Amino acid sequence: MVSRVTHPFMNPAFRRLLALVAVFVTAFIAVAALRTWRSGGDLRSLIPGFLKKTGQFHPEAFTLPDKAPLDVGDVELLSRLNNEYARLTEAVVPSVVSIDTAGVRSEQLLDVWGRTRVRNYPTQGQGSGVIVTSEGHVMTNHHVIAGQQKIQVTLHGGKTYTAHLIGEDTLLDIAVLKIDAKETFTPLKMGDSSQAKVGQIVLAVGNPFGLGETVTQGIISAKERSLSDNQRDLFQTDAAINPGNSGGPLVNLRGEIIGINVAIFSPDKQNPGFQGVGFSIPSNDVKDALFQILERGRPIRGFLGVQMRDMDAAVRSALGYQEENGAAVMGISPGSPAELAGLQPWDVVRAVNDEKIHTSAQLFSLVQRTKVGDAITLDVWRTGKPLQLKAIITESGAATAATQAGDPASQGKTHDPEEVLQALGIQVRELSIPERRQGFTGVVVAGITANGLATDQVKAGDLILAVNNTRIAGANEFFLHLSASAAVQDTSLQLIREGQVISVNLPAIPRKE
Repeated sequence: MVSRVTHPFMNPAFRRLLALVAVFVTAFIAVAALRTWRSGGDLRSLIPGFLKKTGQFHPEAFTLPDKAPLDVGDVELLSRLNNEYARLTEAVVPSVVSIDTAGVRSEQLLDVWGRTRVRNYPTQGQGSGVIVTSEGHVMTNHHVIAGQQKIQVTLHGGKTYTAHLIGEDTLLDIAVLKIDAKETFTPLKMGDSSQAKVGQIVLAVGNPFGLGETVTQGIISAKERSLSDNQRDLFQTDAAINPGNSGGPLVNLRGEIIGINVAIFSPDKQNPGFQGVGFSIPSNDVKDALFQILERGRPIRGFLGVQMRDMDAAVRSALGYQEENGAAVMGISPGSPAELAGLQPWDVVRAVNDEKIHTSAQLFSLVQRTKVGDAITLDVWRTGKPLQLKAIITESGAATAATQAGDPASQGKTHDPEEVLQALGIQVRELSIPERRQGFTGVVVAGITANGLATDQVKAGDLILAVNNTRIAGANEFFLHLSASAAVQDTSLQLIREGQVISVNLPAIPRKE
């Protein structure tokens, strides 16, 4: 008997399965091809990789446009503006310099035995500046070069020079440098900042983040802004200003300096960055400081000799004062123009030369801008009665040789700064961020060394505002002013203690025989 073996492919059930698979695959490929075609894809992408030819590339067909969407004539105004911005930048940039600094700073420390120690550490910094004279004088911010021993400026073309400090105005945050070279430089003209208007187009030029010269464009967003009670009115601008821009110029459309960039507003104090709010010192204030420093080596600022307080609810209630404007007199410096004019504590100054006073900062600004020797008229309210007083403005911080004549402490060799600070025995700390946000400035007394000369005058917790009526911004500046003054003369400290503004006098450190 012969047996038959049936091939699997001849099985009807198996053939039906193959037919179903073929139909499914065909339908799947058809649907995939239809979707690829509708989406604009390449049908060759459906070919399995093992069927494609490898190692060969076929150039793609492409056509690039050879015509711009618009002709220059269609945007003629923008085209002219574009060219004019470029011309303005080209005219301004050669006068702007990058500033690199290096130095050593000292930090006062108190050890476990109560002894004062000084720790030195190297510092580096970057900023910007602008050449304002053909001889190579450069305007920048004081904080760019403060405490730095080496200053280097780099010009537009990349040429580098050393520079030295001519003078500084710490209150205005301005410094004047001189490039160490006998060459003729390209300066920028100082414009009239009083003519600046809100909305006016400006350019800010500087060296942000050490990247090199950078130009940003914006407008003057506001005028008469103030960051603290010892800062004059500033311009606010939305031209991008970042760390490193400090000291660079803010220029108008004529290429004139109308401001020196000084600060930015940033909610992140640890990593500050531009938030659309930058500040510049008006050029008229800068120009005054420049002339004074070049002529006398230091700024000359008017001085009245008063400690003031803004009119809050507590002061109004204590005085029974109901008017909107005014600032209260809290203290009078002995022998000052204010004392000679007849001002008394708890007077309210309502106006200076017919300009209404709304804050103490406004009054200080007006006094500081008054020329030394000029008389000002004070409209004063005293226990319900109006008074008109006249005061002759003197120079702030002026010390004449006559005041030192015959003083035994003025004879002999002075002590070095560390010896002076140890003799006084004052330790201070910087203000905390919450304290600064409350509007305070200065330094806080952290402790007093036993048997120090300041023991009976200064207390821990005192907020020191000024040394010899010169406002101080931080610990380094405080120690610098204090050591320089106490080495040669009696020194006055203006401070706040338990909510009261008072003045204390520290004795001069006796000179070495």
